[in-house]
Amino acid sequence: MSHFSQIKTQILNLECLQEALSDLDIDWKPGGSKVRGYRGQTHAAELAIEQNNGYDIGFRWNGKEYELVADLQYWQQDLTVEAFLRNITQRYAYRTVLKETSKAGFQVTEQENNTDGSIRLVVQRWS
Repeated sequence: MSHFSQIKTQILNLECLQEALSDLDIDWKPGGSKVRGYRGQTHAAELAIEQNNGYDIGFRWNGKEYELVADLQYWQQDLTVEAFLRNITQRYAYRTVLKETSKAGFQVTEQENNTDGSIRLVVQRWS
């Protein structure tokens, strides 16, 4: 019986996910990783985040999005699962906006990190 939980996200781009994790100083291992769980069970993932207790957190492609895969019984992060995903999702959205606006020829001219945790970006394109 597997102890792994899969939590759906709205994360679609692996590169932006990797950049978001790096921005948040979360160490991750790329490509074809195995997430370690209860009694030596493993689960395939596109990237893995090792925890000090020997149980990992991973993100795997489910055909629609990258979902978080972990044995939540052994969660060893400073944040709850929900807060952890919320931080990653916000940084992922930030990275996605930067990537897409850059592809469309825009540049960030102003960035403001608000006290409530939100980020305000002003982008501009010269024609």
